[in-house]
Amino acid sequence: MSAPFFLGQVIDTIYTSSSEDFSASLRSLCIMLSGVFLCGGAANAARVYLMQISGQQIVRNLRVFLFSSILRQEVGFFDKTRTGELINRLSADTALIGRSVTDNLSDGLRAIAQATAGVSMMFYVSPSLAAFVLLIVPPMAGLAVIYGRYLRSISKRTQDSLAEATQLAEERISNMRTVRAFGKELTEVAKYTEKANYVLHLAKQEAVLRAGFFGATGLSGNIIILSVLYKGGLLMASEHMTVGELSSFLMYAFWVGISIAGMSSFYSELMKGFGAGARLWELLDRKPEFPLNEGIVLRPEQLKGQLEFQNVSFAYPTRIDAPIFQDLSLSVPAGSVMAVVGPSGSGKSTLVSLLLRLYDPVAGVITIDGHDVRDLNPYWLRSHIGTVSQEPVLFSCSIAENIAYGAPDSGTVTVQEIHRAAQIANAYEFVRGFPKGFDTVVGEKGVLLSGGQKQRIAIARALLKNPKILLLDEATSRSSSVLDKNEFLVQEALERLMDGRTVLIIAHRLSTIQNADAVAVLDQRRVVECGQHAQLLGNRQGLFRKLMEKQAFLQEGQKQALR
Repeated sequence: MSAPFFLGQVIDTIYTSSSEDFSASLRSLCIMLSGVFLCGGAANAARVYLMQISGQQIVRNLRVFLFSSILRQEVGFFDKTRTGELINRLSADTALIGRSVTDNLSDGLRAIAQATAGVSMMFYVSPSLAAFVLLIVPPMAGLAVIYGRYLRSISKRTQDSLAEATQLAEERISNMRTVRAFGKELTEVAKYTEKANYVLHLAKQEAVLRAGFFGATGLSGNIIILSVLYKGGLLMASEHMTVGELSSFLMYAFWVGISIAGMSSFYSELMKGFGAGARLWELLDRKPEFPLNEGIVLRPEQLKGQLEFQNVSFAYPTRIDAPIFQDLSLSVPAGSVMAVVGPSGSGKSTLVSLLLRLYDPVAGVITIDGHDVRDLNPYWLRSHIGTVSQEPVLFSCSIAENIAYGAPDSGTVTVQEIHRAAQIANAYEFVRGFPKGFDTVVGEKGVLLSGGQKQRIAIARALLKNPKILLLDEATSRSSSVLDKNEFLVQEALERLMDGRTVLIIAHRLSTIQNADAVAVLDQRRVVECGQHAQLLGNRQGLFRKLMEKQAFLQEGQKQALR
């Protein structure tokens, strides 16, 4: 900011110096200015480098902290929050905030420093001219405040709309086979276009605001320059200013005008950052309802696997007025196999969610070996519970990585352990038949594997976990849609997995129910029957017998359809 002052000195030297000292004075001033410019260039380069590095580190830290905060939330949070919205916060919002507090902040601070120094030098050169010129600043400051408020609001709405569009795109693309099967490609394109059009509508509103604001700031800058020329010309005519002083003042006024424009841009970008960050801060500050790694940890010899549901009542947080259980009681002895049957919607899968403590009951107690699950460390609890679901979810990586995912520390799992788990799960042979073997990538959610193959990979994954308690959520019901050989292999692998463990199995197949130590029948939000298979089947009025008769009828109908 000293450059305009020295340039004014150069101009005055050119106009007023005698021929004897003209050359020496001009040389010394030019050398001094060259030093100033070199220092300024080095400082600017350092600023850009440091801000780039800082910006990337800030974005990286924001994304890591936000991802960590998201994964710590309870499952009920994900029931109410869309995946696409979270992805948008994690990608677009963090980048916008990172830019707002690095490059933009750097430019803003530079603009503020230049404006402050420029105004000070303007008063130093000519107080009367500076006071006359700066009358335009207060109204511009008021306009900036009003503009910032509107921009912040629009920015927040824009980011929310982008999140909705991202959610729609993420959900449809990840379920492309369903979209294609129903021929809804054009419908989905129309829906996404509608979302994108609303984002464009908000962008147009922002453009109108920005155009008006920057038009006004640009006009004010030009008025400042014109005011300097007018008032300065009058002062020169009355010999109150020299040519050099007017030149210095004009350059300072020009730089102040540029700085005001820079501050306007800084303010608008900062408001956009605040708008985008409002929801991001909420996610970062949100405390999960359930602890992740706090509570009682039982010693290995204390964990037997006895499960007890005592007068449990439960409703999902998103449907609190539609209870799933009311005064449900069920006991599963350690080391036994309990099959759970019931009509669709009776809450069979909800039992699995409650045992994993994905949700807490509204009333009643769930205990493991006499300890309330709410007192146990959830991280430890889930590490000792294995699950295999009807439609196992695999990650889009290799088969070996999917199997190793079940181990407490997947990084230390050996190839031999992975192969051994695959052999026990009857998956080794079909995996070795792939060209890349265990390095075969299964695709998103395991889409490149058949249903039976995915189930056996999931069984191998659960074997590596070596859980004390095993939850099978309709893991064999899908087998009816595959070949008899695959059906046998899946069933055999499940029997190996269940050996020596406490098993709660949600079952539809008669063979699975017959082999269970006991059967619990769910209906009317509670356990209505519980006992051995033969005992329940002997009750002609019981719900279990009706369910089995219906199942047998359906299986007979399937056989006739196949014939």
